[in-house]
Amino acid sequence: MSVNNDKILSGGHSWPDHVRLRAGGLTMNYENGSLRYITANNSEIIRMIYCAVRDKEWLTLKSEISDETREINYDSFQIKYKSRFRSSGIDFLAKISITGSADNSLVFTFEGVALNSFEKNRIGICILHPVETCAGRNCIIEHTDGSSEQSFFPEEISPVQVFRNIRSMKWLSDRTSCRIDYEGDIFETEDQRNWCDDSFKTYPTPLSIPYPVQICEGTRISQKITIIAEGISGTHLKTDDLISIRLLPEKIIKFPETGICRSTRNLPLSNTEKRILRSLHFDHYRVDLKLFIPGWEKEAENAFDESSALGWPLELALFMDDEYENQINDFLTCCNKRKPTTRSVFIFHKDHPSTPDEMALRIIPLIREVMPDTKTGTGTNANFAELNRNRPGDTGNDFVFFSIHPQEHASDNLTLVENLKVQKQLVDSAVLFSKNKGIYVSPVTLQRRFNASISYYELPYEGNDIPPQIDSRQLSLLGACWTAASFKYLCESGAESLTFYETVGERGLMQGETDTMWQSAFPSSRGMIFPVWSVFRYLLANKDLAVIKSISSEPHLAECLAMTDGRKIRGILVNLSNTVQNLSIECCTGLFRITSLNTMNHAEAISDYRWSGKGQEKVIKSDNNLTIDPCSINFIEGWLKH
Repeated sequence: MSVNNDKILSGGHSWPDHVRLRAGGLTMNYENGSLRYITANNSEIIRMIYCAVRDKEWLTLKSEISDETREINYDSFQIKYKSRFRSSGIDFLAKISITGSADNSLVFTFEGVALNSFEKNRIGICILHPVETCAGRNCIIEHTDGSSEQSFFPEEISPVQVFRNIRSMKWLSDRTSCRIDYEGDIFETEDQRNWCDDSFKTYPTPLSIPYPVQICEGTRISQKITIIAEGISGTHLKTDDLISIRLLPEKIIKFPETGICRSTRNLPLSNTEKRILRSLHFDHYRVDLKLFIPGWEKEAENAFDESSALGWPLELALFMDDEYENQINDFLTCCNKRKPTTRSVFIFHKDHPSTPDEMALRIIPLIREVMPDTKTGTGTNANFAELNRNRPGDTGNDFVFFSIHPQEHASDNLTLVENLKVQKQLVDSAVLFSKNKGIYVSPVTLQRRFNASISYYELPYEGNDIPPQIDSRQLSLLGACWTAASFKYLCESGAESLTFYETVGERGLMQGETDTMWQSAFPSSRGMIFPVWSVFRYLLANKDLAVIKSISSEPHLAECLAMTDGRKIRGILVNLSNTVQNLSIECCTGLFRITSLNTMNHAEAISDYRWSGKGQEKVIKSDNNLTIDPCSINFIEGWLKH
């Protein structure tokens, strides 16, 4: 098996090639038509500049780049290309010019024409501002009417637009004075953390203007942004490639209740699948029941049987419509007969972004009467945005919940990794308005389950192509690395309960006994155990330990989830990149035992659900540096320094 097999590493999703550029003292990467990681004085001032076309359902169209020319000098450059957006009945062509000058300035121009008539929600240049270097910073906004306003990038996740009617914005990033001028449209800024993106986004055309908008064939759209940076003392390239992982044993967090979702495939679990799954000691089993659809009783019976066979209490997600009182009473009658072991109940109204308070006030007492030991929660089945904009009131609920996925706006590997860090901030923000309720995150998935612009629950898929809910990184090493890092941030946030993925199938921990229908897009085989299985096998075997906070000097490259009983250390160290990384781990002593899941033993691990790699473990001194392979999952065991 090839070490460079991209399907093993990242499920066929490649890391983009990039060109390193300079504009005076500004440094940045150029890749696939976009600028990323614009940096001054060793501090990131802009996360990304790119062009987007979004259709009437807020789907982002992929672009086809052609006729690209590059003129690159030591401290300046000019790049020109054409970008064509074709999908969803849209055909739009744009000419892009990006100029970086030695005076620390950038000019990004967009000249587009509609090649047919279509409806759009957004077209043009988008700028991402990094949360880490912007949140809490003062910002002067010059509005389109010529007035100015002293404002700031918020620290708490804002449910509404951060800045509106922008002509220019000025802020100080460490020692760098930054200014962006906007032309060709009215721009505004939103807090993308609402959708699990680690950025603020400034985009063209305010949301206050009705959408979608009809664009007629021949319509031309022109936009331009100019970035000017001052106070740059020079460019200092990083010379040390050693990543530091620092453990903070004084920051102890209780291991959260951890569960998994029932498979969305149209088959119940087989006896073999149940036997294998029972080896993982999950705390709960999420089951979605649509009580407004006749025949839900059969689905419930199958789910109750599986829960009992697996030994995992239920996490029930109940979807209802305006007849919710009748529907919940029918459901409780069913539960009275079967008496399933139930840990928690989520209340949803199928037509509301978040649980309506009136509905919760009526339903929670009914549930408690029949299930007095079951916790009941309110929240959203969609993104944190829906919860943040529709915050639950005091309804007697035990907890507040929302779901997470990292691909609302972009799907490349770098974006998935960038968006990990913000998961802790989502929980932190929910704590602020939840009135000391517990925070449940359910489910966490790699791909979006449904489009919240259309519905608030997953609709049946109609089509022959691979469903949009499936991501081939689910079976990859990168998918397992992402999962471990996601678990780390959600644990460190103090979330009370986490629910990930599904049991079997293309959205699960293993393929199961049913072949995939989309072999070319999702190259699994019957019986295949996905690498993410090993992550949960290790975590659930150590859930009696407490989680301690860890800090990586390069979180986009490597992360560590650490657990302890006060003396021993258990952890998962992951390489989130496609290159070898060198690391040091602080606060440990003695010897380390390390077992790696990587491309070399991947074939062995995916064929045996009991794989532990113990025969391949290495022993090193804790004060030695580590070298970890691309997209590798490294299970570490050692001792805490006192």
